[in-house]
Amino acid sequence: MKETRNNETEFKVESRSIVGYALKFNTESKDLGGFTEIIADTALDGVLIRSDVLCLMNHDIDRGVLARSRKGKGSLKLTIDKEGLKYEFEAPNTALGDELLESVKRGDISSSSFAFCIDKDQWDKKEDGSYKRTIVAFRELYDVSPVYYPAYDATSVSIDKRGFDLLKEKETEELKEYFNNLKSKIK
Repeated sequence: MKETRNNETEFKVESRSIVGYALKFNTESKDLGGFTEIIADTALDGVLIRSDVLCLMNHDIDRGVLARSRKGKGSLKLTIDKEGLKYEFEAPNTALGDELLESVKRGDISSSSFAFCIDKDQWDKKEDGSYKRTIVAFRELYDVSPVYYPAYDATSVSIDKRGFDLLKEKETEELKEYFNNLKSKIK
């Protein structure tokens, strides 16, 4: 059965490069209807190489695809690190890509989500009577999505500074330093 989870994300908009965490390991979700969920750091073992993962806006394929990773290759870069599943892509020069960038800049979108099927999970009853689900292994990932409402507060998405933007920023700082030094010599 296909499931989706949303996470809080921090976006930065300075280029067309989008970076976020679709999921974070060992972080508890919000209440998902009588249970919370944690993703074990083993959950993604081997799954990216066998998945065709789309990047969608709010999980809505009818709006279009922002990026794609077919079994680890494509316009969507997926990386597993100690924190979780990081995703990166260049927002396409389309209405959807422009809408995403503007929504991130304005702070309307600050979260990420993912859609998946479970291979193995574990359920435990907590002291308060609610349940905790630990996802031990995913069978497949379907999408990572910048979203408005997350299930996990720890996720993030932002605009990444790259190449030309970093060069312009460095030049601006160097000019400021030059003029500050010039001012101090004039005084």
